[in-house]
Amino acid sequence: VDLVGGIHKTVASLHMDSWRSEMEEEINRINQVLPNTPADEKTDEIRQWMNSVVNKMDYFKALHCRYVKGAVSLLELALWKAKLDEKEDTFAESRTKKAKVDADSTRRERRVTCGAGMVIKNVLPFLQLE
Repeated sequence: VDLVGGIHKTVASLHMDSWRSEMEEEINRINQVLPNTPADEKTDEIRQWMNSVVNKMDYFKALHCRYVKGAVSLLELALWKAKLDEKEDTFAESRTKKAKVDADSTRRERRVTCGAGMVIKNVLPFLQLE
């Protein structure tokens, strides 16, 4: 059975090798099962196989989304940390000049100015499934 549509493209865009190989095995499984299936049961077998492929792909898509969300959070934190580290010397100098500096507001300001929004917006397209 040859599949028509974008399933092969979606499988190829899965980021984990184990997910790709598991999906390819599931897609190819029908070619081993169908020749040994009685003619009157072939329709049901194909229907079950299609549901299995769709369910497995939905599962991997959900996992992928969970991993992407975690990666985006980690990327945002890394960019914020880099901005804090970059400005740490300046902050130390200004701290000695000014008696009271609100560290929390400085950290919040650095989070806003770290550029995470722009970086994430440009990185996300590379992490999306096709």
